[in-house]
Amino acid sequence: MHEDRNTATADEPGAEPVEGRDEHEEPGGFQGPWYRFPPARNALIAAALLASGWLASRLGAPADLARVIYGLGILIGGYYWAREGWKEFVEEREVGIEALMACATLGAVLLGEWFEAAFLVVLYAAAEATEEYTFAHTRAAIRSLLDLAPETAHLLTDRGEVTIPAEELQVGNLFLVRPGERVPTDGEVTDGASSLDESAVTGESIPVDKAIGDKVFAGTINTTGVLRVRATTAFASNSLQKIIHLVEQAQGVKSAAQRWIDRFGRRYTPAVLVMALLLLAVPPLLGAPFGTWAYRAVVLLVAAAPCALVMSTPVATAAAIGRAGREGVLIKGGLHLENLAKVRVVTFDKTGTLTRGKPVVTDVIPHGQDTAGLLRVAAGVEHFSEHPLARALVERAQSEGITPAEASAFQSLTGAGAKAEVEGRAVYVGSPALFRSLGAPLGMLEDQVERLQAEGKTVVLVGTEERIDGLVAIRDEPRPEARRAVEALHRAGFKVAMLTGDNARTARAIAAELGIDEVRADLKPEGKVEVVRELEARYGPVAMVGDGINDAPALAAATVGLAMGTAGTDATIEAADVALMGDDPGKVIEALGLAQRSRRIGLQNITFSVLLLAMLIPAAVSGLLGIAGAVFAHEASELLAVANGLRVARGQTSAWSRRYET
Repeated sequence: MHEDRNTATADEPGAEPVEGRDEHEEPGGFQGPWYRFPPARNALIAAALLASGWLASRLGAPADLARVIYGLGILIGGYYWAREGWKEFVEEREVGIEALMACATLGAVLLGEWFEAAFLVVLYAAAEATEEYTFAHTRAAIRSLLDLAPETAHLLTDRGEVTIPAEELQVGNLFLVRPGERVPTDGEVTDGASSLDESAVTGESIPVDKAIGDKVFAGTINTTGVLRVRATTAFASNSLQKIIHLVEQAQGVKSAAQRWIDRFGRRYTPAVLVMALLLLAVPPLLGAPFGTWAYRAVVLLVAAAPCALVMSTPVATAAAIGRAGREGVLIKGGLHLENLAKVRVVTFDKTGTLTRGKPVVTDVIPHGQDTAGLLRVAAGVEHFSEHPLARALVERAQSEGITPAEASAFQSLTGAGAKAEVEGRAVYVGSPALFRSLGAPLGMLEDQVERLQAEGKTVVLVGTEERIDGLVAIRDEPRPEARRAVEALHRAGFKVAMLTGDNARTARAIAAELGIDEVRADLKPEGKVEVVRELEARYGPVAMVGDGINDAPALAAATVGLAMGTAGTDATIEAADVALMGDDPGKVIEALGLAQRSRRIGLQNITFSVLLLAMLIPAAVSGLLGIAGAVFAHEASELLAVANGLRVARGQTSAWSRRYET
């Protein structure tokens, strides 16, 4: 069994880098049908020779002819796995499962059991080829994401539009993307507006509107308008390349269960070889027939080989990581997948994670004039400010086609608001506290201010020292998917908490609206770390979901850190254990569901493998099992473990993620 198939970073726990790749694998995996995979082709040829040898012996052909045919089948069928076993023994000084199979084959030949020896080689070669093909095909599925990037790009130069190979794009280049075309590399829109299908990168099925200043990602499809884009990454380091690199790297980072099985195998396999040698030597020394116990020793080598056990978790892990990567969830190794399956509490940052991260106007309440007039004056004052609340006011006015009033003598009032001259009046736009300090009468607006603030909204008043013209409420609104995600987590039995640096009133209002169990507000980054540790001590493993580097300490302190909305962002991808490429909190559901399914299937495989060994070993030693029966049970169990592990990549991850989607 080839336990290490993918490269991994050496500094990751459980990472065991693999140098190079098998010669029979194509770069990035194998994409053809099973029968064209070189090890599978050899297995099929060996099977044909096995059938020919058996038929020749039944038709009365000379015994030597049948042995020659069987011998050719053994050499061809055993080429790849025997070479791998020899390489492992020479380079790593380890006795692997291939060594057990080779010894069993040689023993059967020496005992004159040519058919059994060839049968063993054929079935083992077929099982090994299937296993190798599964991993190669998984890699190929991830590498196929590269096909989403176009081969050419429409580069804009001083001489006009030039079509060049996409890999020649460099940072700063301007290029054109027409409707129906794919974006060749990550960039920022400099002109035009359109909707893009980003499902290849973020997993989001709904097209996303793009305008000047918005980011676009390699491999996404432009559906409507023409876009002029400035490249922000070279082709070799775009979003698709990052996904492929991280997923391939992740498949080599082993979980604790995988590392335990590897350690067990390094001790167990030589022990089986020693046990077989004892069976071969001790009973005959005590007077038992040598041939009988030699045959049982060969059967033991086959029956006790832990192929299914070794394959119990790697296939499920690789399938889960591969599927997650294709859906925009980058799980950075089996260790983090295993930790995800243990999570009991899911904590979210508020701003940009559960909310959109951008304040919007929710209420406009005029007092003594109409709504348009109030917005016109407010936008005129705030037009000079870059504060997020000011931007929200200006954008609301623009969305309603209102031209901001002419203003002059703008003055920023730090922590309170702003002041400007509008149509001969000194107009203030700011907090209720500012107007109270000015002595302006709030009157009946006091109740409305209190009500809106209780809803977690920031209230901005507009007026002069003598009169208030009205008020505007602004809030960073929850994402539409956030409530459904929280409800789905509750149905699955998770406790949900929100950690935020925002004020307690706003935090409680958002938490109540989303149905969150526990909320902690006014937290600095180090405060979030303390709360994560407290929750872990009270409830168990914690997953922290954040949207940026400011959440990095809490992401690192949690059992698993999930960075959300990280498409195209190197720093946040590197900081987290899991990177969610899209902005949908529902991706957390998918990640947890895949982890639980992978863990459940891995445990099924381990249990099945141990029980099978417990039955086959006594049967081999007692003589109840022959070589053919041992080979069939052994290889069938390996194929069942592979097939069961591949179930992770098919169907719904769980009932509760299905309910989330509906």
